[in-house]
Amino acid sequence: MENFIHPQAICESASIGKNTRIWAFTHILPGAIIGHDCNICDGVFIENDVVIGDRVTIKCGVQLWDGLVVESDVFIGPNATFTNDIFPRSKIYPAKFSGTTIRKGASIGANATILPGLEIGAGAMIGAGSVVTSSVPANAIAVGNPAYIIGYVEAEKNITTSPANLPSHIPESFTNVDGVILHELPIINDMRGNLSVGEFEKTIPFIPKRYFLVFDVPNEKIRGEHAHRSCRQFLICIKGSCSVVADDGKNRCEFLLDRPNIGLDIPSMIWATQYKYSKDAVLLVFASDYYDNNDYIRDYEDYINLTKKRPTL
Repeated sequence: MENFIHPQAICESASIGKNTRIWAFTHILPGAIIGHDCNICDGVFIENDVVIGDRVTIKCGVQLWDGLVVESDVFIGPNATFTNDIFPRSKIYPAKFSGTTIRKGASIGANATILPGLEIGAGAMIGAGSVVTSSVPANAIAVGNPAYIIGYVEAEKNITTSPANLPSHIPESFTNVDGVILHELPIINDMRGNLSVGEFEKTIPFIPKRYFLVFDVPNEKIRGEHAHRSCRQFLICIKGSCSVVADDGKNRCEFLLDRPNIGLDIPSMIWATQYKYSKDAVLLVFASDYYDNNDYIRDYEDYINLTKKRPTL
C-alpha cells in the first residue's frame, strides 16, 4: 500500500506521495499536490492550487486555500488559519489569489492566523494564536498580535556582553560562530566623562572604507538579514542596546550589544541580523569595503547553499 486514505476521507487528487496518511473527514480537491510521508489529520480541507512537500504534518481543523505552497518538513498546528484574499467580498473574486509560502522546516502553532501574500522563512516558528501580518525571516520565532520576533531558533544566548562573561585578561573572545569575535575595547573612566577608544588594525582588526549608523529603529523591527560575500563588518552599539544574531550555516549565536566599548567582528559569509533595538539605540558599523549591492546575499536559502560550497579545512 503506497499510502493510507481513511474510508471517511474524500481525496479527489491523484497526486498523493508514498506513505502519506490521510485521516477521516479530510477533503482534498483534484488539483492539490501532496508529497510523501505526510500526515494529514481529521477535518482538513485542501483546495486545488495547493502544493505540499514531503514529511509535512497538518493537524486537525486546518484549511489550505488556493495559492499556498508548503515546503517539506513543515508542521502546521490544529486550527491554524491561512488566508489568500486581502479584501474578501462575497461572490467577488480577485484575478489571482495572493500566494503564501511556508518554507522548509517551519512550524505554525495552533490557532495562528497567516495573512495572504507572506513568506514564513525556513525553520521559523510561529507561536500559538499569533496573527502574522508580515513575512517572517528564516529561523525567527514570532509571537503575538500582530506577530513580532522574540528570538531565533537554536541561537545560543549564553554569550553576552555582561562583564562577568567577558575575560578580564584578553581583549577578544572567540565564539562558536565561524570567525565571529567579540571585542572589549579600552574604556577610560573619568569624573568629567568616560571615553572609549579603538585603533584600526589593532583593537579594531581592519581599516574601514566606510561607516554607517543605524538609529530610530522601532523595537519590533529587524535589520540586516543578509550576508556579505567579501565585506567584513565591526559593530558597536554606541548608545542604548540591540541584539545581533550571527549564523554561519551550522552554528547560531545571539549577542547583546549594550555597552559602547563592546565590538562584534563579523567576517564575510556570516548571516547577520540585528533586532531588539532599544528606543535610544545607535548602532555604529565599520565596513571593510565600499557599498556594493552585488556583495550582498539576501536570501537565506541561497546563503545556505553557498556555505555548502565552502572548502573545509
